[in-house]
Amino acid sequence: MENVQATGPILVLNGPNLNMLGTRQPEIYGADTLDDVVALCERTAARFGREVVAFQSNHEGALIDRIQQARGEVSAIVINPGGLTHTSVALRDALVIPEVPIVEVHISNVHAREEFRHHSYVSPIATAVIAGLGIQGYAAAIEFLGAR
Repeated sequence: MENVQATGPILVLNGPNLNMLGTRQPEIYGADTLDDVVALCERTAARFGREVVAFQSNHEGALIDRIQQARGEVSAIVINPGGLTHTSVALRDALVIPEVPIVEVHISNVHAREEFRHHSYVSPIATAVIAGLGIQGYAAAIEFLGAR
């Protein structure tokens, strides 16, 4: 299978509970909403002449279905798997299917939090990992991919 050119859309995936950004633990995740994240990604991608396709689900299977659908449709994936980061081998296995660069993003510094958050099933297959920059981590991910 041929990969989509580097100018193709970037899939921005958000996992469980990220739909609650702006209201869920603002002392950890800030006051920005998921809509703010998507708008930031779109603005950043536009600077590189790129499009963003955004998807969020609280359901592991829906995220896996969307990743499988992305094969041949997107040039890269930016993913904040939320709590699935630390638990989902199935999500990790799905992420290799599209055969595109993957940037794992976490709003908080997961390494400064509870011990169980220190392990990621996604990091070993990711091209890059960004943690602790707030929602600016998404912009950094898009900039990294846009410059490739």
